[in-house]
Amino acid sequence: MSDLSASPVIPTETLLLKAARGLGPTLAARAPKWDQSREYCHENIPDLVAVKLMGMSIPREYGGQGASFLQVVDVVEEVARHCTLTARIIVEANMGGISAVMAYGTEEQKVFCAKYVLAGDKTAICITEPDAGSAATEMTSTAQKVKGGYRLNGVKHWITGGGVSKLHLVFARVLDDAGVDQGIGGFLLLHDPDNGDACEGFTVARRERTMGLCGMPEAELHFEDVFIADDMVVLPPSGFKRGFADLMTAYNSQRVGAGTIAMGIAAGALDHATRYLKEREQFGRPIGEFQGLQWMLAEMDAKVHASRLMLREAAQTLCGKGFPDMRLAARAKMFASENAISVVNDALQMFGARGYGDQEPLERMYRDVRMFTIGGGTAQILKTQVAGGLLGIKVPQTRDGYVKNAEGTNK
Repeated sequence: MSDLSASPVIPTETLLLKAARGLGPTLAARAPKWDQSREYCHENIPDLVAVKLMGMSIPREYGGQGASFLQVVDVVEEVARHCTLTARIIVEANMGGISAVMAYGTEEQKVFCAKYVLAGDKTAICITEPDAGSAATEMTSTAQKVKGGYRLNGVKHWITGGGVSKLHLVFARVLDDAGVDQGIGGFLLLHDPDNGDACEGFTVARRERTMGLCGMPEAELHFEDVFIADDMVVLPPSGFKRGFADLMTAYNSQRVGAGTIAMGIAAGALDHATRYLKEREQFGRPIGEFQGLQWMLAEMDAKVHASRLMLREAAQTLCGKGFPDMRLAARAKMFASENAISVVNDALQMFGARGYGDQEPLERMYRDVRMFTIGGGTAQILKTQVAGGLLGIKVPQTRDGYVKNAEGTNK
């Protein structure tokens, strides 16, 4: 006879998904508030911390759950069905910046960053500049070597969480003490004035007014002679010359996360559309009995399912320091984000005028999902990366093309 008194061990994946599903109705009820007020969802953060969704990918020895990227994307999809803003926070608190620190940071940096993320902070990744978007390596922000550290100067733009995040991973062109370019490096910056840790020389210059994700600040950040101590430099083993490429491998996980948000929004839209086709009656019968709408629904379902499979494949196919494969991540985000726009658009169409108004969440979801073919790598840049992988070449973005490569050949 089995021992019925023994408590079964519940897999972490089940616990995390159960927690996400339990929060769903609360997050959905609050979502219109953040959209209309353009406020960050501070009220949701304690709930995420309480059920350990913040920093769940952080290894257990640093206080996290040691969750895999596959477990994370399952949670992200579930949350994105209800609140895009909260799903975005979960991605930033488990992928991208924090995963780069966990892969390449020192022990002290890992402990330091884990403390903030587990308490509810999301690391702001500071790469984009006014004149360096998709061409990230054209950044002009500099970090010049001085005694004990570096002096950071420059402007970053469209920084997600700027003005809210305490931790920042800032990418800048590294100069030695003589001003010679050493490559691009990552620098950890803490700005927490409410707790006495204001960073001198760091300012949030302005916040963009966005079409969707209205509660998430997209900010322009200024750095004027900001001092970064040597122990806050995130330096991969390959050093500054190749360090940017190493650090950007961590961005593959963030891309999978962003694609999953888009897919989760689409899955939520599909749920709403399915419900409405059963409820709404016209011409004496439920509109779900009309074949034209049935075919639309079937195509929406196929797009969501295909996106889910591609994202899960990318989340499980890990390379190098344990990050998703670049081509699989690019392909999954490209496919998921473009098809999510299509699915949400079709769902809104099924609702007619009701979907265009704010009685249903479709108009908000439509505005939110539009961002995901832009942020984190535009769909066009990702297609270029996928094509380059297929062709076995590094497809150039410069006007003079192949002659720009280091060997001076057309490789």
